[in-house]
Amino acid sequence: MRKIASVVIRTLNEERYLEELLQSIRAQETEKYEVEVVIVDSGSTDRTLEIANKYQCRITHIKKQEFTFGRSLNIGCEFARGDFLLFVSGHCIPASVSWLENLISPLDEGVADYSYGMQVARDTTKFSENELFSKFYPTYSKSPQNGYFCNNANAAVTREAWEKYKFNEELTGLEDMYLAKQLVEQGGRVSYMSDAPVYHIHDESWGQLRIRYEREAYALQRIEPGVHFHLSDFFRFFWAGVFQDMASAIDKKCLFQELGSIFLFRLMQYWGTYKGNHQHRKASQEMKFRYFYPKDVESKHYEQKKDSRLVAHEGK
Repeated sequence: MRKIASVVIRTLNEERYLEELLQSIRAQETEKYEVEVVIVDSGSTDRTLEIANKYQCRITHIKKQEFTFGRSLNIGCEFARGDFLLFVSGHCIPASVSWLENLISPLDEGVADYSYGMQVARDTTKFSENELFSKFYPTYSKSPQNGYFCNNANAAVTREAWEKYKFNEELTGLEDMYLAKQLVEQGGRVSYMSDAPVYHIHDESWGQLRIRYEREAYALQRIEPGVHFHLSDFFRFFWAGVFQDMASAIDKKCLFQELGSIFLFRLMQYWGTYKGNHQHRKASQEMKFRYFYPKDVESKHYEQKKDSRLVAHEGK
């Protein structure tokens, strides 16, 4: 009897890339595993659920006000039937027909309990983000690796490991690293698989980018309380990142086109990190909403500004 591989996807209005993602999952070449796709939706209002039904996904739901990354994944894992639980973002596309088998292989062979795959740029990925992908996701595998770094945009875990630790439901991010740290501290292992790549497509505004790094820095305090990011660190890392990216852009003959993007990316990355590291109070519901739904926050601010302009215009 074949083992089951459950691909768990968190969605909120992911119609732009979801069909391509599901087509790529359907195209995976595997005789070893029975594959199911589980959608955990937190209130999509576009064609996300229509597309999911078209591809016979199993769908479960989480209320928007109850959402955290960890809680959503726990709901999806509980709902899934798989021996292996795979995670892929709704805006990631497997870049190989052997993605699924390669990502699972260290788990099935007993080499590791948790694995994660390569991420590469495509479409709207910003230049500096591509540089980060190259840094954190090299072209060679590490199975098992040292340490607990991993990323649930493209990852897999055994059901046994998930059931033992589960994802922290209070964190504002890095729920993957929190579980992996617990696992490694208890003798478990994490593998990095370069032959299980996905295209990771970020369509973030600059404000959303800053919020991403802010919430991850806030979460990192729970994982590594001794890590401190001072204002001097902001300036040091900002300029180091800018100069490294500029050197790379010169090599790639695109400095003129990318210079503004490089400055803005590194500014948002490290200012968000500084702000998140200096948040010491318990995350309020309002803060969590800003972290989990930055697009909604931007839309709300836009509507408020629009209403203000209309009031001012009517007052003339």
